[in-house]
Amino acid sequence: MTCQIVQIEEKEVRLTNLEKEMWPDGYTKADLIKYYVDMSPYILPYIKNRLFIMSRYPDGITGKMFYQKDAPEYTPEWVQTYPLVSERENKVVNYIVCDDLPTLVWLANQACIELHIWMAQKERLDYPDIVVFDLDPFPPATFKDTLDVAMLVKEALDRFGLQGYPKTSGSTGLHIFLPVRPEFTYAQVREGVRFLFEHIHAVYPEKTTLERSIDKRAGKVYLDYGQNTRGHTMTFHYSLRPHPGAPVSTPLTWDEVRAGDIEPEDFNIKTIFPRIKKVGDLYRPILHQEQSFAGLLTLVT
Repeated sequence: MTCQIVQIEEKEVRLTNLEKEMWPDGYTKADLIKYYVDMSPYILPYIKNRLFIMSRYPDGITGKMFYQKDAPEYTPEWVQTYPLVSERENKVVNYIVCDDLPTLVWLANQACIELHIWMAQKERLDYPDIVVFDLDPFPPATFKDTLDVAMLVKEALDRFGLQGYPKTSGSTGLHIFLPVRPEFTYAQVREGVRFLFEHIHAVYPEKTTLERSIDKRAGKVYLDYGQNTRGHTMTFHYSLRPHPGAPVSTPLTWDEVRAGDIEPEDFNIKTIFPRIKKVGDLYRPILHQEQSFAGLLTLVT
């Protein structure tokens, strides 16, 4: 077992099992850590002040994984945590808040492949500042079908003067992030997304579904508004995913969505850095763009 201690921003971070294979493609934990170090300028600004849920793959993506909300007892004292009472578990959960590079590296060393993040900042946990439109295709529906549905979401948002930002989920689907002012609760936001999705389903029923039963979604793109729920997390942009090829949840341009000639596997640990060099950080505007959901919610009964 390899083990080394590195100094990052005046903090000691212990790295272990660097040779551990995390993806069957041959990518190791060392590759995982290096990815997040190199990608940190494009990740940290978005996830700071947000609660982080660890999704750990100690034996790589072919082994068992587990989710961990509570910071483990051995968490370094310099890792920021946020205590939150969990009514379901009847205890205080100390969530990790990843605000700096040492914490991000420490999390990667815990075999946290993915970035599962709350949609609200910790100062206003009940009021999300990101609304998500989650589109999931169920075979034989294709990613191209998902891109077509995404354009309908864009058209609907355009009518309300709202600007959404599409990205691959890193799996088979597509997410559209909508930055908003944190002025409405999760329940209110969820109803707004449901309202738009119901109208989209009404105009394109042959390829979309709101069906909650998984076995009734075949051949359709599932319009999932339920992710806009307090305590739920989303895979944030530039997160690696636990699938062969080490795919990355990647921001897209609307021109790319409209053209429809891309596939999720086009964006991975090898291709993401040349892409950013070419197109830049497409999500950068959401850091400062506050939009109001009020206009849409006035139509929700």
